Amino acid sequence: MKIQLKRIDSDYHFELKNERGHTAYIDSKAAVGGHDLAPSPMEYVLMGVAGCSSIDIISILKKQKQEITSYSAEVDGTREKIDGATPFKLIVVTVFLEGEIAPEKAKRAAQLSFEKYCSVSKTLEPTAEIQYKVVVNNKEI
Repeated sequence: MKIQLKRIDSDYHFELKNERGHTAYIDSKAAVGGHDLAPSPMEYVLMGVAGCSSIDIISILKKQKQEITSYSAEVDGTREKIDGATPFKLIVVTVFLEGEIAPEKAKRAAQLSFEKYCSVSKTLEPTAEIQYKVVVNNKEI
């Protein structure tokens, strides 16, 4: 896996490309000298957690013939200052599912994702606690 980065302006706005030609952008907040034209690198980390776990959860539920009519997730990250850096200390993911879904299957799918399959979560696990909640048809399970 390889990513290429190219600086766009004279500050912190960058274009990133993967080997398949997909493009993303990164910038920093104006408060630290950027122009706030794109998500920050740490926001992309949270997006990676959301995307990775969502792919797992949907894949598991599809294999179990569960009918998902709506899927969304929210990720909240809490950071802690350590020797000049501010890594995530706690990440809380809330998964929202709607459809003909057995709650116990949704909960198990999330558990498998966060505890076994999601490579992003597993990468962060040594330094950040990752918690998750599952809401099926507006009811937290």
